[in-house]
Amino acid sequence: MSKKSAISVNFEYMSLRLFCGIVNMVPYRLAMAGAGGIAKVACRVFHFKRARTLERLHQVFPEKSEAECLEIAEKSLANVLKTGVEMIRAPGLDRRWMDVHVCDGAYYKDRLQEYIDEGKGAVIMVPHCGNWYMAAWSMAKYGLPLFAIAAKQRNPKIDAWMKRQYGDIEVLDRGSARTLVEIKNRLEAGRAFAILPDLRVQNPDVEVPFFGGMANVSHAGAMFAVRCGSPIIVAMMRREGGRHVYEHLATLRPVEGVDRRLEAERLTREAMSILDAAIRRHPEQWFWYNKRWILQPVKSPKNK
Repeated sequence: MSKKSAISVNFEYMSLRLFCGIVNMVPYRLAMAGAGGIAKVACRVFHFKRARTLERLHQVFPEKSEAECLEIAEKSLANVLKTGVEMIRAPGLDRRWMDVHVCDGAYYKDRLQEYIDEGKGAVIMVPHCGNWYMAAWSMAKYGLPLFAIAAKQRNPKIDAWMKRQYGDIEVLDRGSARTLVEIKNRLEAGRAFAILPDLRVQNPDVEVPFFGGMANVSHAGAMFAVRCGSPIIVAMMRREGGRHVYEHLATLRPVEGVDRRLEAERLTREAMSILDAAIRRHPEQWFWYNKRWILQPVKSPKNK
């Protein structure tokens, strides 16, 4: 990763802080309405990534009309922008805020705590739906011992800013061999690992039926659960009536005494099958704009 110049680092960081300052000055409800309005204009007027997104939606939902797919695309973009607003405001989203804006947050924290109390930690898999960060932010505010991993940003000041935005969640740097050891140690110490399943990896990994095609999915999250005997909680967040709804979809448990790699693959396929059904029920919550489309063929070594 090449280093940025000091001028670039400071300019990008100051621009970010200026933008964040403006967003934080706007009342929350107004900021949410503004995000929805921007999404509508971007999608309907400027056709922001519209052709590509509609192609994906028609691929997954051939039975839906153009108008239905366009509505899903618009709501999906609005959801991403609203998530960005909440990321900016994250340090001010305290437990009191969670009580108002997260449905039954304390109840779900207690349910998850029961798995933690078994003594083998837990792997919580949440897809890019709703405000996926809110799943971790809310549970951490209610006292769940959470940690996560995140890619290191090229701009060190922005990287430090993003880590501050995670608040009560310990964030480990992604991509380090040492990080793999630290994840295992924390699970064995009885903590919860919040992870966004890596749904589109470049190298061949686990082929999973998904969205009517075959996706190449990382088995890493499931492998941590297999190695530590941790339960996998498959869940999703969605927006409903201006609030965040935590939906506990399933709890998967690794089988002991079997081939670890095969067991991780089995759990990965089962988790993805559950997520496929959940996303199909609420397609407007899914991040359809991700540049790494999950159903793209994996590049062969010859084509790299």
